[in-house]
Amino acid sequence: MTSQSPAAGAAERQAELHEGLARFPAGLFQFDPRMASGWLSDRYFVRTSATLRHAGIDPVVTLQVFAKKGGVLAGVYEALRLLQTQLADGCEHTRLTIDTLLEGDAINADGSESWETVMHITGPYRAFGHLETPLLGVLARRSLVATNTRAVVDAAVGKPVIFMAPRHDDWRVQTPDGYAAQVGGARSVSSDAAGAWWGSPGVGTMPHAMIATFGGDTVAATLAFARYLRAEEPEVQVMSLVDYENNSVRTALEVARAMRAEFGPGSLAAVRVDTSERLIDESLIGDPEVWGRASLTGVNAHLVRKMRAALDAEGFSEVGIVVSGGFKPNKIRQFEAQGVPVAAYGVGSSLLGHSDGTGGLLSDFDFTADVVRLGGAEAGKVGRSFRPNPRLVRLDWARTG
Repeated sequence: MTSQSPAAGAAERQAELHEGLARFPAGLFQFDPRMASGWLSDRYFVRTSATLRHAGIDPVVTLQVFAKKGGVLAGVYEALRLLQTQLADGCEHTRLTIDTLLEGDAINADGSESWETVMHITGPYRAFGHLETPLLGVLARRSLVATNTRAVVDAAVGKPVIFMAPRHDDWRVQTPDGYAAQVGGARSVSSDAAGAWWGSPGVGTMPHAMIATFGGDTVAATLAFARYLRAEEPEVQVMSLVDYENNSVRTALEVARAMRAEFGPGSLAAVRVDTSERLIDESLIGDPEVWGRASLTGVNAHLVRKMRAALDAEGFSEVGIVVSGGFKPNKIRQFEAQGVPVAAYGVGSSLLGHSDGTGGLLSDFDFTADVVRLGGAEAGKVGRSFRPNPRLVRLDWARTG
């Protein structure tokens, strides 16, 4: 689902499209039944179809879809199922001819504003004209999340990335956002809904709220968490959140000791540190090796190294360190270049575009569509002509399931 190479053979790309689409039946997407009526569309598209109907014509057109930015294309399967099931005027979907790039393809990869065509849709306008709005929206949102996730995954050079964004947006987009993150390369997601389309349960450590309910005692909360997991979810590894008291090194050691004492060596898989960017962890305050020489707020390389050294010194080398809070590609690349001993990265709201566009992430990703052919003849507005793309794959409706 992450095809990148335009050199891949046509037959292989054909197979990838249809095999992938078969895993995503239309019912999975739970389209709003009002979509076919145009209720979710910009009103001018609905009125365009109504005008054509009133004029007694239904021209065959080619709609060309493209993005102005480079990134990872996602939402293709959803867009195709939308076109299959939400047509107007009782039109059969087999009357549409669709050529498309693949889910996970890189687009505009050369960095230029080439406006690479990602899809051509040819058919009677009145059947699908009203779907331009939801179709572009699907591609835009999914590609934004996939592109940002890919940037983080690439920066992490093989270390797992946990998609921790569900809390940062409307609950109704958890599932498609989680799917798009998987297209981008995320290894896991933090909610069951976010993993629903690709069959992954939500993972996670423990929230600060759990520690608060145990009176701020991280050790007590972790032990209770471990007892619960062993009794009811034995397949889940124990990962403790250790920044509650803002002394992550001390807390990590206390948790590791307590876990080993009760459950034996190897019972604690990892600790996660999520120090606020407004705070300096107490373990670093006054440390002569770093104090006054570097920025020490939030989760930083010095804190992680100190935690790693402390765990190793007491025989807890198997306990990984997971970091979260403010991690974007630039910061992750710095950590990796410096060899900071991180086991995995948890990344949240910035993957959804909730950022200022810095740090190597996008804050938006828009798609545009134009009618570029009418009855097979050129018909695009000035500056928007038919743009062929040799990477496009022809959809065979008979192979869609």
